[in-house]
Amino acid sequence: MEDSIQELADAIYREKVLRARKMSVAERIETGIELGIVAEKAMISGIRAQFPEASAEEQKEILTTRLRRLRKLHERDLFKIVN
Repeated sequence: MEDSIQELADAIYREKVLRARKMSVAERIETGIELGIVAEKAMISGIRAQFPEASAEEQKEILTTRLRRLRKLHERDLFKIVN
C-alpha cells in the first residue's frame, strides 16, 4: 500500500515538473504569485479559526509574526522544505 502511494506521489510530482518546464518565465512568475495569494488566504483562514475574536488587522499581524519566525528558522537551517 505504501509503495503504491509513493508511486502515485512520484507520478504527480513528475507531472508537475513537466508542466512547469513547458511554462514561460512570465507564466511561472504569475503562478508563483497566485500560489502565494492562495497560501496567504489559507493561513489567514487558519488564524481566523484559531483567533475568532481577532480583527483583520490583528490577523495580519499574527501572520506577519509567524512568517518572520519561519524565515528566521529557515535562515538558521532549522526549517527545510522536503519534497
